[in-house]
Amino acid sequence: MGLPLLLPLLLPLLLLLPPASLQGDHWAQLKARFDYGMNQPTQLSAPEGGSIRIPFFFYYSQDSGSVSNVIISWRWKHFHGDFIYKTTPRLIHNNFKNRLLLNWEEGMKNGSLQISNLRREDEGLYFCQVEMITEKYGEQEWQSIQGTELTITHTQTTTLGSTTTAATTTATTAGLGTSENQRHSGSWPLSTEATVGIAGAVLVIAIAGLILCLW
Repeated sequence: MGLPLLLPLLLPLLLLLPPASLQGDHWAQLKARFDYGMNQPTQLSAPEGGSIRIPFFFYYSQDSGSVSNVIISWRWKHFHGDFIYKTTPRLIHNNFKNRLLLNWEEGMKNGSLQISNLRREDEGLYFCQVEMITEKYGEQEWQSIQGTELTITHTQTTTLGSTTTAATTTATTAGLGTSENQRHSGSWPLSTEATVGIAGAVLVIAIAGLILCLW
């Protein structure tokens, strides 16, 4: 079959193919990927009864277009652990009632989760998660992989009263020792030689007085 005979059959198929420019756009869209990430410190520590702020920073593709319905959430203990905080719908875990505060505002890509009145059982891993709807890539969701390991330190407190009492006792003892030394230095006992010398002098004076009387 010659080429002239095939043209009537190929012409409809050629008309169905999109222009080359449209093909290029199609492949460009397939190659486009949504770039995202979440950064948190690896480890943090704080004393029991104190407070801590766990900072976070997230990013996404600059060509995402407009972004809406951003939701910030936090998981606890492991990657798929329980949610302890969520902006929408509002959620705070019972173990953290009145102790959590999210420092973040709509439109920001960074913030921190503040935990107050820390308890020993608060130790563990914390993972920040973000959800959003982008104009170009649609609904997206991701969270930190490693999370932040929080350690609660247990400080030993020293009673001020005990310390003051000990210091006072030491000072008093030192004062007593000084007074005792001063008393001893002001009233040293006489030696035997000194006593004999004084007695001899008294005897000589008595004899001299007797001679004068007889004279």
